[in-house]
Amino acid sequence: MAHYIIRQLQNQNKIKPLIYSLNNYCFSTQKISLISEMRKNAFEGNLLRLIRSQIGHVMDTFPPSQLVPKYNSFIVDERPTEQWIRLTRKFKENEEIKVDVTLFDASLPVNKPGADEDVLLHVSMLVNIFKGEGNNVLEFVCSVWPDSIEIHRVYTRKEMRTGQPTMGPEFKELDHDMQNSLYEYLEERGIDEKLAIFLHEYLKKKDKSELVRWMERLKSFIGK
Repeated sequence: MAHYIIRQLQNQNKIKPLIYSLNNYCFSTQKISLISEMRKNAFEGNLLRLIRSQIGHVMDTFPPSQLVPKYNSFIVDERPTEQWIRLTRKFKENEEIKVDVTLFDASLPVNKPGADEDVLLHVSMLVNIFKGEGNNVLEFVCSVWPDSIEIHRVYTRKEMRTGQPTMGPEFKELDHDMQNSLYEYLEERGIDEKLAIFLHEYLKKKDKSELVRWMERLKSFIGK
C-alpha cells in the first residue's frame, strides 16, 4: 500500500509540470491571437476613419449636385459606377445618334502668360449616327477639350460588323473644305463647342460622384 501511494505521488509530480506547461502554452497562444486581433481591428479602424475623412473632404469641397438627365435634345445616361456616359437623340425623321464619352483620360500641359502652369483635361468621344431602317453607321472618333471638339477618324460601317471597318485616311489628311464640312455635319446635330463645355462640367461632377461611390463601397467592405 505504501509503495502504491509513493508511485501515485511520483506520477503527480511528473504530470503537474506538464499540465503547467500546457496551460502556459494555451495562455500564450490566446494572448498572441488576441494581440493580433487587436492590431487588425486597430488597423481597420484607422483605415475606416481615413476613408470617412476623405469622403467628408470631397463632399465639403465639391458639394453633391444632381446630374441632369438631359442636354438640349440629348438624353444623358450617367452609367453609375462606370467610366463613361452615353448621350442619345433622334435627328430629323430617320437618324438616331449615340454618343459615348469617357471620363477624363488624359491631360495636356498649357502655359498661360502671367500664371502658373495649367492643364487641359482630355475626354475621348465616339459618335455613331444610324440612318434609316438599314444597319449602316457613320462613326466619328473624337477628342473633347474644354471648349472644342477634335475629329480624328471617320468610319462608315455596318452596325453588326464582324471585323475592322475600312479606316480611311487620317482626318487631318482630308481636304480642308471636307474637314470643315464634316465639322458642320456634327454641329448641325448638336455636337459642337457648347456640348464640349457641357461634357466637361458634367464629367467633373461624375468624377467626384464615382470617387465617393468607390470610397463608400470600400468602407462597406472593410467594415463588414
